[in-house]
Amino acid sequence: MRNYRVKLSCAVAVAALVPGVVLAQDGESAGASEIVVTGTRIKRPDLESNSPQTVVSAEEFRYQGATTVEGVLNRLPQFTADANENVSNGSDGTSNINLRNLGANRVLVLVNGQRMLPQQAIDLNFVPSSLVERVDVLTGGASAVYGSDALSGVVNFVLKDNLDGIRIDAQTGFYQHDNNNSAVRGLLDDKGYRKANGSVMDGGKQDITVSAGKNFADGRGNITAYAGYRHYDPVRQSNRDVSSCALQQADDAGTALFCGGSSNTPIGTFVPLEGAFQGQTLTNNKDGTQTFVPYDNSYAYNYAPDNYFQRSDERITAGAFAKFELSKAAEVYGSFMFMRDHTFSQVAPSAIFLGSPFAISCNNPLASASQLDTLCGSKAGTDQTADALVGYRMSIAPRRDDLKHTDYRYSAGVRGDLGSGFSYDVNYLYSLVRFKERYLNNVDAVKAQRALDVVTVNGVPTCRSVVDGTDPNCIPVNVFSSGGVTAEQGAYLFTPSNTSSRNSQQVFSGTLSGDLGQMGITSPWASRGVGIALGAEHRRETLAFFADDIAQQGGATNADGIISVTEGYGEIEIPLISDVPFVRSLTINGGLRYSSYSNEQKSTGFKSKFNVWTYKGELSWQPVDDLRLRASYNHAIRAPNIGELFASQSVGNVAGQDPCSGSDPVASEATCALTGVTAAQYGNIVECPADTCSALGGGNRNLRPETADTITAGFVLTPRALRNFSLSVDYYKIKVKDYIGALDASLIISQCAETGDAYYCGLFNRDPRSGAIFGQNGYIVSTTLNTGYLKTSGIDITADYTFGIGKMGRFNVNMVGTWLAEQVAQPLPGLGSYDCKGLFGYTCGQPSPEWRHVARFTWMAPSDTVLSLSWRHIGGTKLSSLSDNASLSGTPSVINRKIDDYNYFDLSLTQSIGKQLTLRAGMNNMFDKDPPAIAAGILSSFGNGNTYPGVYDALGRNIFIGATVNF
Repeated sequence: MRNYRVKLSCAVAVAALVPGVVLAQDGESAGASEIVVTGTRIKRPDLESNSPQTVVSAEEFRYQGATTVEGVLNRLPQFTADANENVSNGSDGTSNINLRNLGANRVLVLVNGQRMLPQQAIDLNFVPSSLVERVDVLTGGASAVYGSDALSGVVNFVLKDNLDGIRIDAQTGFYQHDNNNSAVRGLLDDKGYRKANGSVMDGGKQDITVSAGKNFADGRGNITAYAGYRHYDPVRQSNRDVSSCALQQADDAGTALFCGGSSNTPIGTFVPLEGAFQGQTLTNNKDGTQTFVPYDNSYAYNYAPDNYFQRSDERITAGAFAKFELSKAAEVYGSFMFMRDHTFSQVAPSAIFLGSPFAISCNNPLASASQLDTLCGSKAGTDQTADALVGYRMSIAPRRDDLKHTDYRYSAGVRGDLGSGFSYDVNYLYSLVRFKERYLNNVDAVKAQRALDVVTVNGVPTCRSVVDGTDPNCIPVNVFSSGGVTAEQGAYLFTPSNTSSRNSQQVFSGTLSGDLGQMGITSPWASRGVGIALGAEHRRETLAFFADDIAQQGGATNADGIISVTEGYGEIEIPLISDVPFVRSLTINGGLRYSSYSNEQKSTGFKSKFNVWTYKGELSWQPVDDLRLRASYNHAIRAPNIGELFASQSVGNVAGQDPCSGSDPVASEATCALTGVTAAQYGNIVECPADTCSALGGGNRNLRPETADTITAGFVLTPRALRNFSLSVDYYKIKVKDYIGALDASLIISQCAETGDAYYCGLFNRDPRSGAIFGQNGYIVSTTLNTGYLKTSGIDITADYTFGIGKMGRFNVNMVGTWLAEQVAQPLPGLGSYDCKGLFGYTCGQPSPEWRHVARFTWMAPSDTVLSLSWRHIGGTKLSSLSDNASLSGTPSVINRKIDDYNYFDLSLTQSIGKQLTLRAGMNNMFDKDPPAIAAGILSSFGNGNTYPGVYDALGRNIFIGATVNF
């Protein structure tokens, strides 16, 4: 089982090209330099953004030695880490970004101003990092401009699409780490587990992209093409101290950690469900006498070493961009982008898992009389069967998840200048994502049942299914002694499962933009005219998911769905006053979008239709040349995407523990009865192995749209007295009502146990025979639904300063920081809320520090040498269960009560040799700082290896070298 543009000022244009700069898109109009930016459909040469916007330059990618685009963005404090290459168990092989911690499905991702891929299937592996010219990050909400997907903001990858020549970009790198975590190494010694080597070099990453372009027809046309290859070596968790074993809390108070593990062991674990030993957890005796003894943690199986801490990955990209100006009134353009990504995730060997009961034959010749007496009681020696939970690890081969993505994206359009200040753009976009998954070396539960139901035929142990002809190929499996499963038996039990999906998106779009000032429509107090943009768009997305019989046996189901939306929108910018005392300029901007949705699921005949309105208002006041004040309000209604509506429902692993398990349950008998526990089961339910229970996740076609209101207010300071200095400070507040999401399984468990609330307790679906909440028949229901609300607010601060240092060149200092004021969630309407600001773990998930920043100090020497130092700061956080809020109740922890402040320092050196060659080298996490070691039961969805690898540098010091060659 698996886990689950307008034109911008020359000053800003130049600043955006300063090496390594990450800055707010603000500045003064100073000429004709023209850069397409994100945030509005209105096109005019002097427009400035009224929403907070950050630009990441191409140089920043070089300084970080980035081979992924999400790795660069996740360093910005506005982002929360999401899926990446350091998540293995439960990964779908994609990489995502999460803006404002509102979820990856609430940020719209664009490539050159157009949608990248179907929203449900966004994968940033699609974007070749070496081709990025810059990334525009709009954080103020943009649903009225781009559609409801842009609730938290927009990320626009602007790619180099107008080369004239040949460019080769190549890079290689690896991780180096000194394993000297004495605390964890001591825990490994206590259990006799193998320790990681003292110093390791692994996790190699290679990336090369070749691009070529050619101008033609006197510069009226250009075609640019590229091809790239990227390879990642895998890293096992056994190669790092922090991840070498499954860390668990040693007691209820969490005063210490110990190397725990799974009760699904190679020795064998049994829980009889009838007879005198009902509910007791037993294990085969290590002495090989085929007797049972009580199970304790000394028998736990260390499942961590084989798990991947970095997935192996191989990616091929290719594409082309073309444009040709027929006349000023018509330029045709188009693009093609392709990606094939093949990655493997790997976890511990499979098992006959504790969870759903198995029927054990009571005259099984492979078991001793003593074992049959314990399992079967009075049935022992008869032809009958007895139910029992069985946990038996197959120490043959680790489970491997073979994940393949093949993505295509085509676009074509025509744009031009109509004269009189008007321009247009009409285009078509088609994108397709094909996904194939093959899960290998996993035990087939049906075959396991047959292999456990064994009788004697002519003195030979034989599967009953062979006798009755149900399965002539069945091979009996001996789980009644350690090491009893052979490779041949494992080969019988292992059956690969296959799933595949197809996501497509078609977009027809047309926009008309104009400057009404050329028609005389201008405020009497302003020098600039009114600007408008009108447009229409039709979008159609499809989803088809297929699961073979084995995958369906494991809980997956086929799924399909279609979403069609037709939209019309308008935007207006009105300069009210300009060039009077204390009003250098005063401008208002408004936008309105109407969307008509039609949803359909052909397999069930389900259909639904609804219409929504989104709108925005913005204000910009520049009292003097040095200062601009801005504010915006966005009202968005986000329709559920195709995955939230129609995604296949399946059972996967979640961190947690059953409050009704064990001989002395935490929850009362009355509370447990609300979860489905019978009187006979109370005190006899087996615990979730390794603090890992099961949850049912997936889509819900009855979802309602969610509503969001976003407010931003701030200022931009560019003092003439301090040249090349800029400071922007912006307050933001976002509240999403009817928030579409899934109730966290740990929240459901804790709220049921603490309050006995019938709603939460009713989300337990217990195995009808064992009462457990792990396995395919026992789980927490955590499917998508409309929850209460989510509210977040804070302040973004961006500062940038470049100054000369005489003959030594220039120096740049840049900082982007975010102070989080609140991260409040209400799981259900009418029930309590909780604030995850400054907290981590359990319900709150990944750390949400109050303050994060990234600062860069760059020296640009006259010799074309650039030396750059980056300082990343992640504020400290406390364990959520230590909060006074009853909604955040959970197992306390002394040793994991907090994560201290983290500071990382990265150094890079770039040397240009003429215009043809640029060399670079660097080191991230220079001081090889260990990530925090967190008990596995505390971690959330994107936790892996006893830490949060998307938040903290999990693998140690990263060293890279690279070169760019131009011809």
